[in-house]
Amino acid sequence: MTAGDHDAPAAHLRRIRSFVLREGRMTPAQQRAFETLWSRFGIDYRGSTQDFDAMFGRQAPRVMEIGFGNGEALAWASEHDLGRDFIGVEVHGPGVGRLMNALATRDAGNVRLYRHDAVEVLEHEVAPAALTEVRIWFPDPWHKKRHHKRRLIQPGFVALLASRIAPGGMLHLATDWQPYAEHMLEVMESTPGWHNQLGPAQYAEKPAWRIETHFERRGLKLGHGVWDLLYRRNCSCP
Repeated sequence: MTAGDHDAPAAHLRRIRSFVLREGRMTPAQQRAFETLWSRFGIDYRGSTQDFDAMFGRQAPRVMEIGFGNGEALAWASEHDLGRDFIGVEVHGPGVGRLMNALATRDAGNVRLYRHDAVEVLEHEVAPAALTEVRIWFPDPWHKKRHHKRRLIQPGFVALLASRIAPGGMLHLATDWQPYAEHMLEVMESTPGWHNQLGPAQYAEKPAWRIETHFERRGLKLGHGVWDLLYRRNCSCP
């Protein structure tokens, strides 16, 4: 396999973005967070492998949350699980600014944030098997059929995650859109390297570590269901 062949799937992932930057205006407080707190909590994307042990000043299990929105769940998880380090990835500035302000309030030391595309972060900045867990909660479901190709959970992306999550590590997915839940299940069941923690093709009850966010409560009031999927990285990989 040539270098060009090896890079082709990754290039395809980059071409079809799973997000659209509908950037709302940042509040003065959120803007100040970037000016005063980014050096403390932010990770500047540089396109080369990061030394997260050096960054956090310790060796600890690492959890990455992709698309953390306003950061409510990530802030709670990092405060209630101090033995692990958390890496958040989000492209929307207001949510990143809001989360930095929340982290500064409690002087958090176990969280760092990217404001960058998650695929590029995983490809270029995360070493193989460097993560203990990846959380992707309520990604954009891209409801229209012609937009399904933009969904983040696709075979190529799940294979990329498999290379970055350590054997025995977890991928936790959640969505409030049933067709996307079914799509996620189909992709995960057909991608080598993973097994469903609950048994083949099973959804999970909401785990205690995933709090019910404002976004989720709003959906439940509208009658939406919520589907969680818990997959473990196989210890013997193909």
